[in-house]
Amino acid sequence: MRLSFLEPLYKQSGPFASVYVDTSRDTAVGDPDAAVRLRWRHLRDALMSEGADQESITAVAGTVGTDSDVPGPHGQAVFTAHGRLALLDELPAPPARDTAHFGTLPDTMPLIVQHAPEIPYLAVHVQYGGRHSTDAPGIVRIDAEAGVWPLTRVTPGHRLRQEIPVTDWLNAAGVIGHELEGHARRIDVEAVVVAGDVWARGILVRRLPASLREDVITVEGACPSEPGRALMEQRLESVFGERMAAHDRALLDAFLAQRARDGASAEGLAAAVSALQRGRAKALFLNDHPESPLRLWVGPEPGQLALTEEELRTYGVRDVHGERADAALTRALVGTKAELVVVPERRVRLREGVGVLLRYADPASPA
Repeated sequence: MRLSFLEPLYKQSGPFASVYVDTSRDTAVGDPDAAVRLRWRHLRDALMSEGADQESITAVAGTVGTDSDVPGPHGQAVFTAHGRLALLDELPAPPARDTAHFGTLPDTMPLIVQHAPEIPYLAVHVQYGGRHSTDAPGIVRIDAEAGVWPLTRVTPGHRLRQEIPVTDWLNAAGVIGHELEGHARRIDVEAVVVAGDVWARGILVRRLPASLREDVITVEGACPSEPGRALMEQRLESVFGERMAAHDRALLDAFLAQRARDGASAEGLAAAVSALQRGRAKALFLNDHPESPLRLWVGPEPGQLALTEEELRTYGVRDVHGERADAALTRALVGTKAELVVVPERRVRLREGVGVLLRYADPASPA
């Protein structure tokens, strides 16, 4: 995953207030807005206990809950610095728990995890309930959306909606197929998820351009869609729940291949820190362990990180402090334009939860 969406945040200097809060309104709570305000009060107390300044707290308070127009379960990630909003991101699902942190580095890992797997896709729902014949009366309705999963859950993508008489469906399906191809090309889709009437959707799939047909995944069952949410959201969740984006899979395959032959890859926190210090990391792989106690020592610059305070001071860094390992690693990744791949532990278990793919092999390493 490319972390360019975090670059504006890291261009600012800390300290940062980092807040993750469930702002869902479709709950059984009588007054959901009051529930959001109560959650914020608890988080405000946590920020104050960590030494947050009043300006930062005021900036967060003015942002939490401003997404009342977003339907369905969701949350907000709010980052402020020096009394100003530094980054606001809508979370496609409520955070596992509401958290607040005030420190030199922003706590961005929960946001990154919610962005994964970032799969560009095309969802197509073909509605028709009449007789399966092109001389039957009736209308075929097409709803399609191009988006990136799971972000489309709270930020809908480009929509296409058309109604076609059944008598024109054979010809119109080909025209719609080429229109869908144009939308797909703009985001380089990896999957075309098609649902709806078996007969009508079959005609559409057969008339899709070859570049789309090979990526088609058909799903069965009703596909209700809530206004303001992703088209076919529940079906997409079942399709993409265990899937990695193709780009991330390619990086992981390269890491595993090079690990197998002792090439340009390594595991463990020390190896990752060493690669990031020298700007040699192409991609970092993490098992998501939000409870991990691992910490690193960091300086003002992204590449200034080390396992110990003494090591960092030997490099001439004077302003040194300890941080969560994932926060330090993420800042270094953004600063060196390396990528991050969140790897489920059931797929690959990494030593200390960390692996690194190098941009090039160390000349001293065995071939």
